[in-house]
Amino acid sequence: MRNIFVEPSCELPIERRMFEMVERKGIGHPDTLIDGIVETFSANLCKEYLKQAGFIMHHNVDKGLICGGKTKPDYGGGNFLKPIRVILCGRATNAMGKVEVPVDEIGLNTAKGFLKSHCRNLDIEKHVLFESYVSSGSADLVDVFKRERAMPLANDTSFGVGFAPFSETENLVLATERMLNSPEYTKKNPFVGEDIKVMGVREKDSVSLTVACAFVSKHVSGLSEYKEFKARMTEDILREAKGHTKRKVEVSVNTADNYKEDWVYITVTGLSCEMGDDGSVGRGNRVNGLITPCRPMTMEAAAGKNPVNHVGKLYSVLAFDIARDIIRKHPCVKDCEVKLLSQIGVPIDHPKSAELKVLLNDGEKFENHKKALTETVDSWLANITELTHRIIEGKTKVYY
Repeated sequence: MRNIFVEPSCELPIERRMFEMVERKGIGHPDTLIDGIVETFSANLCKEYLKQAGFIMHHNVDKGLICGGKTKPDYGGGNFLKPIRVILCGRATNAMGKVEVPVDEIGLNTAKGFLKSHCRNLDIEKHVLFESYVSSGSADLVDVFKRERAMPLANDTSFGVGFAPFSETENLVLATERMLNSPEYTKKNPFVGEDIKVMGVREKDSVSLTVACAFVSKHVSGLSEYKEFKARMTEDILREAKGHTKRKVEVSVNTADNYKEDWVYITVTGLSCEMGDDGSVGRGNRVNGLITPCRPMTMEAAAGKNPVNHVGKLYSVLAFDIARDIIRKHPCVKDCEVKLLSQIGVPIDHPKSAELKVLLNDGEKFENHKKALTETVDSWLANITELTHRIIEGKTKVYY
């Protein structure tokens, strides 16, 4: 029997609270970029391990860093003065018996490919330096990944938390960044860089969105056009917001601009890391794509960790999977939270504690639904190993 605890929530639902704040760092933010690089590195390592050895070897390549460069942007163009640096480190098994895996080569190729596919104005050959300091993983740890083990053992005593559904403000923040960074929008508005951060604050029934967007200098002819583009973006965000909320929405874009000094947020590449802004694994979005301090959260840096038995990563993702499924399958539930706690050395499908806290719709009796809710949680835990393959195949995102 699994240690599953289901209980009714006595907390006020998020939509009825007086205050809420939500943040999202877009794909071009340096924290998101390095998360994406190391997570893709892990997935590529897994594929190579499976190809060469038939099972996934021990690795955790979750200690990457982007060191900001230096540029001199100007209306209509600009120049690089100092390159961006991408540094990879962590541990990964590079040999076992006759099997050899080119870990550094995979990591460097992954980093180059990721930046090339996600940063359309960045010349990675000219403006980025790549370094890898991934050390060899311990061969003693590889047995926990062997194919014959039916269920991996937890590598740590750790926890993951999740919730569902998203609030109106959370959906609005997410939708705003996705709209601005969509291929359709950037094709129509090439001045929009990938480095976008959206901060949403709701006070009662009013929502304020503060958006930071790195404009691409070669597509901005001067201050007058910059102002025009900024006004256009503001109107587009307000228009998008109408599809997500009836609340009053206020939008502010690039609030640090100083028109008198002609000091505005333009960049050569549309990335703040060209101008000294650094990025570090785990400082960006949680596995649900948001940073939500008004909700249960974990500080787990999921990107780059192995998807086989690193419970901090697996439970962080699984908690949101369970929460979303509870809302889909059980109409009686208005809001729910999931908290999973592992115990090192114990099979990952048997957490030390699996807590589901639900807020039911008016008129629903908790005891009428407790058994079905427990069974839903139990089913996800029983099939937890499927999550490993979904992560490797990119069907489940853990960084944005």
